[in-house]
Amino acid sequence: MTDPTQDPGFLQNPYLAYAAMRSACPVQPVPGSGGHSSYLVTGYAEAREALGDARLSKDTAAFFADKESRRRLHPAVAHSMLASDPPQHARLRRLVTKAFTTGAVAKMRPFIARVTDELLYQWPAGEQVDFVADLAVPLPVIVICELLGVPEADQVEVRRWSAELFAAGKPDLIDAASHSMAEYMTGLIAAKRSRPGHSLLDRLISARDGDDHLSEDELVSLAVLLLVAGHETTTNFLGNAVLALLQHPGKLGHLRKYPEKVPAALDELLRFDSPVSTATFRFTTEALTLGGTEIPAGVPVMVALGAANRDPEQFSAADQLDLDRDSAAHLSFGHGIHRCVGAPLAKAEAEIALRAILVRFPGIRLAVPPDQLDWRRTRLVRGLTSLPILT
Repeated sequence: MTDPTQDPGFLQNPYLAYAAMRSACPVQPVPGSGGHSSYLVTGYAEAREALGDARLSKDTAAFFADKESRRRLHPAVAHSMLASDPPQHARLRRLVTKAFTTGAVAKMRPFIARVTDELLYQWPAGEQVDFVADLAVPLPVIVICELLGVPEADQVEVRRWSAELFAAGKPDLIDAASHSMAEYMTGLIAAKRSRPGHSLLDRLISARDGDDHLSEDELVSLAVLLLVAGHETTTNFLGNAVLALLQHPGKLGHLRKYPEKVPAALDELLRFDSPVSTATFRFTTEALTLGGTEIPAGVPVMVALGAANRDPEQFSAADQLDLDRDSAAHLSFGHGIHRCVGAPLAKAEAEIALRAILVRFPGIRLAVPPDQLDWRRTRLVRGLTSLPILT
């Protein structure tokens, strides 16, 4: 049993390996950590089914309860809303959903546009900039920090801790970052209790679900999750989308000519190169059959969203970028009860940023060959560490 996703070329182009695995069998065992097998889902129909199957639990505390582990993730990170099942998950999700409705996000658009303008104003015309460092990272960080009420002076450290949480192959660094982030949010919550404001975090402090307040642990955990998830996915989305357009100059030119078409293009850009390559941890609570493959109880199942989005059974010519296709069924934000609650905010940020770049920098192009780009070394998310462009 081999895992093609461990091939050195996988980070540059995971879709060749995904296609080979999907063609052989859309659900198959792959080597897991500690010598145990996991199952990887690469087919679209199977992925959608898995994401909605209640027999695939996200309660990692239950999975690891009787297993030895050297990890020391802070409970606020290890036992977040993402790692919970109904009814606990539904209760927590209800308390944050209102902050990310279409109407709520619409009120954030002027702030997003202002931050975008301020960041792009610093780009020198006709010179090289790093799209990731100079826009894709700071824009969503500033936006989610504004939403949560994180002081500007703290945002550099918050950004560093968040990046370290995704440091593949560095468990000690990940664990340390989880404690730093949770301890910071604990202190920020205490400060807001003494000096209440109007941020989302202030609202969560006083939030109720019926007669039930959030516990202190739940409050810290939600705050950390919103802070990290609120910008990591968007950063990767922005970088992947701009790279895709730069590699398809005809489509880039079309959007430049008709920038009003950017909102309709977002779903295809999300489908084409998903910012989340593999959905977060699930495990089987009972034996089940998925895509013709029998999976025993108590084993991890990884749903490869990026692979599912390139399944030709669901999307014709799936390896081609087609801005005119209807890609609304993509799985980049997940599916079912765990679908990304912040999807409307991510799309608003991407729309505003892409339209601004198209108008301000009509000659934008890659500064290095695509095969020299450096990708983040993790299978969970797919994103560039940097994207050198010429303005």
